[in-house]
Amino acid sequence: MGKNLSLSALTALVLSSMLGAGIFSLPQNMAEIASPAALLIAWGITGCGVMLLALTLLLLNRLKPHLDGGIFIYAQAGFGKFIGFCSAWGYWLCAVIANASYLVMVCSAISFFIDSPNHIIFGNGNTWQAILTASFLLWLIHLLVLQGIRTAASINLVATLAKLIPLGLFIILAINAFEYHRFCFDFTGLSLQKSLSQQVKDTMLITLWVFIGIEGAVVMSSHARNKNDIGRATMFAVLIALVIYLLISLLSLGIIPREELAKMQNPAMAGIMNHLLGHWGSIIIIAGLILSVCGAYLSWTIMSSEVPVIAAQNDLCPVRALTIQNSPKTSKISLFLTNICVQFALILICVTHCNYNILLTIASEMILIPYLLVSAYLFKVSCELQKPSITLISIGSGAYGAWLIYASGIFNLLLSMILYIPGILIFIITKKLKKNSNF
Repeated sequence: MGKNLSLSALTALVLSSMLGAGIFSLPQNMAEIASPAALLIAWGITGCGVMLLALTLLLLNRLKPHLDGGIFIYAQAGFGKFIGFCSAWGYWLCAVIANASYLVMVCSAISFFIDSPNHIIFGNGNTWQAILTASFLLWLIHLLVLQGIRTAASINLVATLAKLIPLGLFIILAINAFEYHRFCFDFTGLSLQKSLSQQVKDTMLITLWVFIGIEGAVVMSSHARNKNDIGRATMFAVLIALVIYLLISLLSLGIIPREELAKMQNPAMAGIMNHLLGHWGSIIIIAGLILSVCGAYLSWTIMSSEVPVIAAQNDLCPVRALTIQNSPKTSKISLFLTNICVQFALILICVTHCNYNILLTIASEMILIPYLLVSAYLFKVSCELQKPSITLISIGSGAYGAWLIYASGIFNLLLSMILYIPGILIFIITKKLKKNSNF
């Protein structure tokens, strides 16, 4: 594999994978379930937790530089092949669902331009016309990634810089229009008829969703020019994303009352920009959303296609054909397998009329176990090295992971467990086949 990715390319990859569709719906998603006070607490918890997770990835990169390729490799190194496979399965399934959700959101955004109240074509991105368009985009980007990871990463860098422009414009206009008395009205959310702690819990999967992708540089570590860039890229991207998320979610509550914001059609940022700048404001945000989601989708396509390859290289998956590459050094069989699964997910979305918010919840839930295992592995390493400071970081990161599982609720936890069952069956069957072939 070529080591072609610079610090800027790695940072753009992580940032782009985080700044996807979620940020444009963030104002409405948060206003629907939480007050300003709850949001301040939730972002405080998330900020600390995500920074601890980023530090965990940075430390493991420094302490275990030979472990290339992904957070599930840490699970394998610490807890064996079965746990490593489960982590890889959960992470890959999260990526597949995330990719499907991005395509759904792109088509939902296009509906702003072509739908009318009496003539719904794309709707929420789950009509047959929308799924057909999403499928076209899926295989178009498939062909782009086949041209090579370096080419795709270069395009992603440009897309990341471009999509920061509408977000920056929104923040500047929002600061100018912010009204403190509106932000403080019903500060603790009495109208929600929920306790402050419940409001905070309800935000956790949303705040996690917008940070999924934090591990992007680790997944692509085998392509990095400099190993030290992996940790730096992760920290830079997390800090930039955290500031953007904080400003967008909090400033919005100082522009439009929370109850009104909660009822807005997503992407809510388009409605807020319409309030700030008129019709052209909506167009700018919708265009930014499409660009942002396409960039995030490109990042996740690159990362998700790497997961089966890395699993096969580390003997977590017995299908060695997944490692076959074309001349631009792209794992074409793994990419094809991943995108076939995304295509299947799109068909299921059309049949079941599943929407973006449901996909958000499922994808967020699937990655909780892989994240928690990363923290557990750092704790194990820190105990072996007898480093109290590193132990504290691992405990903090693990506590955040455990809190997310608790906050997500028992129903979502059971749903994720069900989705792990097919992976466990595949592991058992392939292990038996491999054992029999050795006789």
